[in-house]
Amino acid sequence: MSRRLRTVLGTVVFLLLGVWSGAQTAPTIVVPGASEVTRAGATTNITSPAATATASAATTKPEPWRLNIGLEGAGKPGDVSVAIQLVILMTLLTLAPSLILLMTSFTRIVIVLGFVRTAIGVQSAPANQIIIGLSLFLTFFLMGPSIERINTEALQPYLAGQLTSSVAIEKASVPLKAFMLKQTRTRDLEFFLQLGRFPPTKIEELPMRVVIPAFVISELQTAFQMGFLLFLPFLVIDFLVSSVLMALGMMMMPPSVVSLPFKLLLFVLVDGWHLVVKSLVESFR
Repeated sequence: MSRRLRTVLGTVVFLLLGVWSGAQTAPTIVVPGASEVTRAGATTNITSPAATATASAATTKPEPWRLNIGLEGAGKPGDVSVAIQLVILMTLLTLAPSLILLMTSFTRIVIVLGFVRTAIGVQSAPANQIIIGLSLFLTFFLMGPSIERINTEALQPYLAGQLTSSVAIEKASVPLKAFMLKQTRTRDLEFFLQLGRFPPTKIEELPMRVVIPAFVISELQTAFQMGFLLFLPFLVIDFLVSSVLMALGMMMMPPSVVSLPFKLLLFVLVDGWHLVVKSLVESFR
């Protein structure tokens, strides 16, 4: 009886030990590409080929990033390298405001509009932004035919690869030179030819370093002549107002304060902005 009891007790203890050891077994962890199972303190690793490739790729030292800039077209015959073209482009972008001011109709327009504002006697109406914007749009309107010629004869063939950069620049300068020569006085051209000690040169062969300064001086001369004509009617109004105030004994009253409404009334009655813009546009034709 005692032997049977011992056998039963030993079986129960063994079962209890088995259940306890099963409860202490590590849980199963599943990793993508690999599975790891732990039972009764024993560990079995099952690794897939994909996990092996991933682990080897992770241990491999990554290659540094590389940036390759290709300057295509540098070997084309008869054309400058792309690096030099980029330098020229950045230089043109820096000088673009000066080119717009000095090689187009912008100079004359902005000076005349500034004279109109000063002649009326108002310093802030219209504002500088309005005068500059109106001058730019009038410049685009007047330079439209020249811009179309530049686009057709120089820019589009250059973008299509039919012209080199130097030939494209030479063709683009032809419409601009023709426009400037129409507005330039012969006296100014001769003056700069003498300063540069150039031999007798045909008009078509004049260099741009002679045409541009002569054009700028001619534009300043024309703009100041138009400004003088604009000042005359407003100056007459100032004289009349001053004479009336002196006759009335109102010497302490500033004439400019009294004459300003009359100037504005006169400018509105004659449709002054229309006349000024019309005169500017026709002066280039």
